Amino acid sequence: MTFVLFLAGLLLLIAGAELLVKGASGIALTFRISPLVVGLTVVSFGTSAPELAVGIQSSLTGNEGITFGTVVGSNIFNILFILGVSALILPLSVSRKLLRLDVPFMIFLSVLLLMLSMNGVLSRVEGIVLTAALIGYTFFLISNSRGKRETEFAEPGETPVKDKGWVLNISMVAGGLGILLAGSGWFLDGAVEIARLAGLSEAIIGLTIVAAGTSMPEVVTSVMAAIRGEREIAVGNVVGSNIFNILGVLGISAMFAADGLNVSEPMIRFDIPVMIAAALACLPIFFTGGVISRGEGLLFLGFYTAYTFYLILAATQHDSLPVFSAVMLWFVIPFTVIILAIVVYQQIISEKRKL
Repeated sequence: MTFVLFLAGLLLLIAGAELLVKGASGIALTFRISPLVVGLTVVSFGTSAPELAVGIQSSLTGNEGITFGTVVGSNIFNILFILGVSALILPLSVSRKLLRLDVPFMIFLSVLLLMLSMNGVLSRVEGIVLTAALIGYTFFLISNSRGKRETEFAEPGETPVKDKGWVLNISMVAGGLGILLAGSGWFLDGAVEIARLAGLSEAIIGLTIVAAGTSMPEVVTSVMAAIRGEREIAVGNVVGSNIFNILGVLGISAMFAADGLNVSEPMIRFDIPVMIAAALACLPIFFTGGVISRGEGLLFLGFYTAYTFYLILAATQHDSLPVFSAVMLWFVIPFTVIILAIVVYQQIISEKRKL
C-alpha cells in the first residue's frame, strides 16, 4: 500500500501540473499579465501550499524545527534540483526583469533570514513583517505587470477587453492546484514511510524527503512548463516559490507559533548559508547569456547530490565525512567558483565587443 500510495501521488502530481500550467498560460493571455509574473505569483504560491500547510501544522504542534527544515531544504531543492532537471529537459530563458528584481530580492531575503535567525528565534513580530512584505511584493508585481501588458496588447485607441475564457482558465488553475495538493500529500506520506522502512533518521527525512516531497508540485510544474515551452513559468515558479517560502511560510508560521519559531544552531551554521550560496549561484549562471544551459543544469544537480550526500554522512557520523567535507571545501567549490568567474568574464568581454 505504501508503494501504491507513492505511485498514485506521483500520477496526480503530473496530472495536476499539466492542468495548472495550461490554466496559468491562459490567465497570462486573458488578463494581459506576463507568464513570468504568473509563475512568480499564482503558480509559485499555489505550488508552495504544501510547505505552508506543513509549516502551520508544525508551529501549532511545537515542531518548529520541521518548519525551518522544510523551508530551507525546499529552497535549496528548488534551485539546485528543479532548475537543474528543467534545464536538462530544455535550456531555460531568464528574463531581464528576473535578473534585475526578483533574483536579487530572493538573495536579499535569504541573507535577511540568516540575520533574523542569529538570536535563535523568528518572533511573531518578525513574522508579521515578513507576511506584510509578501503582500506588498505581490501587489507590486501584478500592478506593475498589468499596466505594461495592457498597453502592449491593446491596439491604438482601443480599450483592452478580457477574453471570455477567464472562468475556464481560473477553474483549470484551481483544479490543478487541488490535484497537486492531493498528489503531494499521498506522495509525501509514501516517501516518508519508505524512508522510515529504510532506517533513515527524522532529521534526514525532514531536510531531504519532506523538503523534496513538499516541493514535488514545483518539480512537476516546472518540468511540465519546460516541456510545454513555457520557460518563463518554469523559472518564475522556482524563484517565486523561494520568495513565498521565506515571506509566506515562515512569516505566517511564526505568527501561529506561541513563542515564535526556534532556529537550531546547525540550521544557522550550515543549512541557511547553503541556501544563501544556492541563491547567489543563480546570478552568474543567469547572467551568462540569459539562459540556464544543460551544462549549468547538470552543475546544479551535482551540487544538490553532494549536499544530500553530506547530510546523510553527517547524520550517520560516517568515517568518510571529514574527507568528503575537505574535498568539497578545498577543491570542488573553489573550482566551481573559478569556472563561473571565467564564464562571466567571457560574457562581459563578448558584450563589450558587440557594443
